[in-house]
Amino acid sequence: MASLALLLHNPTGSEREPNIVQAAAEKLGRQLRVLNVSNDRELDAAFTIIREQRIGGLLVEGEAFFTSRREQLILFTTRYAIPTVYAFRELTAAGGLMSYGASLSAAYRLMASYVAHILKGAKLAELPVQQSTTLEMVVNLKAAKALGITIPTGILLRADETIE
Repeated sequence: MASLALLLHNPTGSEREPNIVQAAAEKLGRQLRVLNVSNDRELDAAFTIIREQRIGGLLVEGEAFFTSRREQLILFTTRYAIPTVYAFRELTAAGGLMSYGASLSAAYRLMASYVAHILKGAKLAELPVQQSTTLEMVVNLKAAKALGITIPTGILLRADETIE
């Protein structure tokens, strides 16, 4: 079985996400390679490792570092035919294969609600702490075709959006 890689921008060295993904990889009988990057040089080195070790699938952490480098990520994963799952819809819309994670638009609506309350005079300390709980799965069928992948019907039925 092909191994998988988890691409992290993890300056704090937190082990929470890698441990969760490692447990999932073990259930699938796959080896997981965790690649921590903190700058562009390390990202290029991670790409080299992924290519040389013939990694069969990639999971990219939902970090602004990766979102700002989406064109580079998508170019690399397309060129080397690496099925990749991203955390945000925006990367799938830009040409990535698939995303599953928090809806940024729902989070922005929640932030706007906070701003509206503050502008109406509410004190920040009195507002409840909230977090968006809206998750979305997006599949890019054009990217799947370019990778020679058939997306299982069950995933397509569960997807919130498919991009043709």
